[in-house]
Amino acid sequence: MSEHKHNDNCDCGCDHDHEEATVTLTLDDDTELECAVLAVFPAGELEYIALMPIEDGEDDDEAEVGDIYLYRFKELENGEVQLDNIEDDDEYELVSDAFDELIDSEEFDELLEDVEELEEEFDEE
Repeated sequence: MSEHKHNDNCDCGCDHDHEEATVTLTLDDDTELECAVLAVFPAGELEYIALMPIEDGEDDDEAEVGDIYLYRFKELENGEVQLDNIEDDDEYELVSDAFDELIDSEEFDELLEDVEELEEEFDEE
């Protein structure tokens, strides 16, 4: 299962502001993958999060450029965020369709601009 590490760069919906919205995923092989938060959005009864890996200039076998990861998103009572894998094909289709609708909206263009800015800042470090 992937893990969200809550820090000053997350976009978790908490009461603090962030200029950059990133999440560090811990993959099944314990490698870490820095991702930009594209959106937190509803689909059906639950909320989901769309993440896109941030290029770091290294050869990364796990993530391809343009990959988007979709996870169940839940904010816990203590303010922490829980991300869960989507393991059901019907649920994935529902979430994918909802994300496609978001992509079709004008707001998504702004999200992509933010991701490009994050990638530029990440490359500079």
